[in-house]
Amino acid sequence: MVDEHDDIADGESEGEGLLSHLLELRTRLLKAVATVLVVFVALFPFREWLYSELAAPLVMHLPKGGHLIATEVASPFFTPIKLAIVLALVLSMPMLIYQAWAFVSPGLYRHEKRLARPLLVSAVLLFYIGCAFAYFLVMPAAFAFLTAVTPQGVQMMTDINHYLGFVLTLLFAFGLCFEVPVAVVIMAAIGVLPIAKLRKSRPYVVVICFALAAVLTPPDITSQVMLGVPMYLLYELGIIAARVLVKSDESEGDEEAASES
Repeated sequence: MVDEHDDIADGESEGEGLLSHLLELRTRLLKAVATVLVVFVALFPFREWLYSELAAPLVMHLPKGGHLIATEVASPFFTPIKLAIVLALVLSMPMLIYQAWAFVSPGLYRHEKRLARPLLVSAVLLFYIGCAFAYFLVMPAAFAFLTAVTPQGVQMMTDINHYLGFVLTLLFAFGLCFEVPVAVVIMAAIGVLPIAKLRKSRPYVVVICFALAAVLTPPDITSQVMLGVPMYLLYELGIIAARVLVKSDESEGDEEAASES
């Protein structure tokens, strides 16, 4: 009888624990969604200005009298709204990551938290830096090349919706490629690629970086170099960060294990 009562009590406590986790997850998701909505509402009045700023790197290189066009009836209305939604998600990223961190961090060890915090902060900052790098440096160079190679007799008139898709793809590609140091540290931390092997892989990494640059950037050598070189430099930065974070993290993990035993 005592065992049956204990089993019932354990089952009730597990059910209450699961319910509390689900309630907390719902709270975190609601806060994340509310953040995105607030940022979107704040950006909505400026949607047309935001699109004009996004189109500036192309418009400045168009021939005199050149401009973007809309080939669909509703695209002048919906395209700036799409941009505002994407920007709301990107700008809300710190809060979204914080809500995810607040949900999972209670179940992590101290050394795991110590490693995760700088990685999360670095991931957000590097993504923003990659997008800014693409917008201010790569896009002007790429559009200068693309407008220069337009054949005679052809007037370059880009659809606003297609332009938005092209630019967002380019920005996200650079943002993700700038996450190389975070990926390197994670691979070293979980033991997939030890630091010694990361060093030996440098020649292969150079080839991979420029191969990705050739695929992700417009077909001009300037844009490819402007992605390939930073990616490799970020790889070297990742090796340095792995030497600092992973080794100290391993020693702290051993201390925790010894204290628990």
